[in-house]
Amino acid sequence: MSSPLGLHRVLEPAGVLPQRAWRLDADPEPGVDEVVVAVEVLNLDAASFRQLREEHGSGAAVRAAVLGIVAERGKMQNPVTGSGGMLSGTVVAVGPESRLGLVVGDRVASLVSLSLTPLRITDGLVRWGGDSEQVPCAGTAVLFGRSVVARLPGDLPEGVALSVLDVCGAPALTDRVVRAAGVGASVCVLGGGGKSGSLSLAAARAAGAGRVVALVPTEGEAVAVRASGLAGEVVVADARDPVAVAGAVGEPVDVTVVCVDVAGCEHGAVLATADGGTVVFFSMATSFSAAALGAEGLAADVRMLVGNGYVPGHAEFALSLYRGEAGVRGLFGARERQTPVS
Repeated sequence: MSSPLGLHRVLEPAGVLPQRAWRLDADPEPGVDEVVVAVEVLNLDAASFRQLREEHGSGAAVRAAVLGIVAERGKMQNPVTGSGGMLSGTVVAVGPESRLGLVVGDRVASLVSLSLTPLRITDGLVRWGGDSEQVPCAGTAVLFGRSVVARLPGDLPEGVALSVLDVCGAPALTDRVVRAAGVGASVCVLGGGGKSGSLSLAAARAAGAGRVVALVPTEGEAVAVRASGLAGEVVVADARDPVAVAGAVGEPVDVTVVCVDVAGCEHGAVLATADGGTVVFFSMATSFSAAALGAEGLAADVRMLVGNGYVPGHAEFALSLYRGEAGVRGLFGARERQTPVS
């Protein structure tokens, strides 16, 4: 029987949800409420791609690692980071009881992680050089009855739209948290020059933040973020160095948003946040035990939120920020030029 949660796709271990499963059934025959997508691009999440590149180098070794994971597991879930990414493609089959509102021929992007999406790759990733997060791909993927999906917008290049949609949960939750903190709240975004970071800066400003700080790792990146106009203050520090982060930020802020794709940024985020404030973790490299125990050890009275990637309306909100903010478009464009699709 088809389950809207995808339970029928779990091969092992029994009794877990697809994200926790070791292996999924990626058969492209749809269940009654499933949708099958002909995959065209995989968008690996930043933490996963960084880890794969650091472990395997670049080129053929990274490509072989991704192919091996998908062949073994029936999904793209990095065994080290636990994360996956998302995909885009064309709907090729729709079960008769699907409630996703899709029809055959729709061009879509999945807004659920590849770590829970049944996936087959059929072209050996021959068009991918292993040097970018966006992976040209032929294959099939299955969306469940409760999956989240967006039609690709017609007014943006598909690669750009996929990049925006990949991180659309970050600005949406930033907007919610900053509005709850009140007009004039102070906000710091760790990793403010990245895709999720730049959108989160724009969301904080739109939500009425007073002081907006972007923390970046290099002076070169700081120059680009200053030019974007997205932050009133741009500071340079290694987000893994908590003392350096606290010193760079200065007066602690009401809301800290972590958009850095490396491990070890938890304690700096806590130190940068005022008592009674909120830290939002959007990095899949986050150790939540380190965050919780670190805050306890620092006697820090902060609320910590896990950015789960889903907020109602998050896709259109992120796309509207991209369309409306030249600074966001500029930072996205710079990153796209640094990591071209092969």
